[in-house]
Amino acid sequence: MEIMKGWEPYSYKRASRIGVLVLHGYTGSTSSARPLGDYLGRYYNVESPRLTGHGTRWQDLNKLSYKDWINDVETALVKLKKRAKRIFVAGLSVGGELSLYLAEHHPELLGVIIVNHLLIVHNPLLPFLPVLKHLVPSVPAVGNDIKDTSQTEIGYKCTPLKGLAEVMRLADVVKKDLPKVTQPVLIFKSKEDHVVPAVNATYTYERISSADKEIVWLTNSYHVATMDFDKDIINKKTHEFIRKHS
Repeated sequence: MEIMKGWEPYSYKRASRIGVLVLHGYTGSTSSARPLGDYLGRYYNVESPRLTGHGTRWQDLNKLSYKDWINDVETALVKLKKRAKRIFVAGLSVGGELSLYLAEHHPELLGVIIVNHLLIVHNPLLPFLPVLKHLVPSVPAVGNDIKDTSQTEIGYKCTPLKGLAEVMRLADVVKKDLPKVTQPVLIFKSKEDHVVPAVNATYTYERISSADKEIVWLTNSYHVATMDFDKDIINKKTHEFIRKHS
């Protein structure tokens, strides 16, 4: 099936021993985190995969398991390792969730950068999701949560509920194993985020076993902070983090 423009996977190949996996979020596209990927691509090898079900039809997100996304990022990691020996992983939203999963299962990773990652969602309908997903295919989208009105996120116009249920299944898996994360972790969290609450940052910070960990609070961005007013802060601090730990 043809992939829509803006959703394509991309790579940067550099004469560096350092590589960074850059992961996008649920219903979003590779372009959502591309400002970070493009910035890092000036210096390092970068691999940014398209997660299964994205860039085709929104209905495709109702036909998969979270294990498909794990396979996507594991495959991209293998590809990146062919040209880089020192690997970091960075992710936005559910991409951050997947980044933590990789850190739990790959102690050889040198560091993790997560931006407004999703593990906990405060929504009164969430307990009913196992039933609702069989009754309602989708609900209105939560994408394009950007303070900078000059920016528009490429993403689906709705949120498929069966796929969302898989996001939450993955969250349960990741939360259980958070103490296995020992790598340095840099957490970016927008103080005003209309998709995931601030507790995601503190919850993760308190449960990972990393000796080197930091929360950077963003004051001028919403959920898609990689495209928002604070993107330069994210880019530069991520670069500094990688240089420090590589």
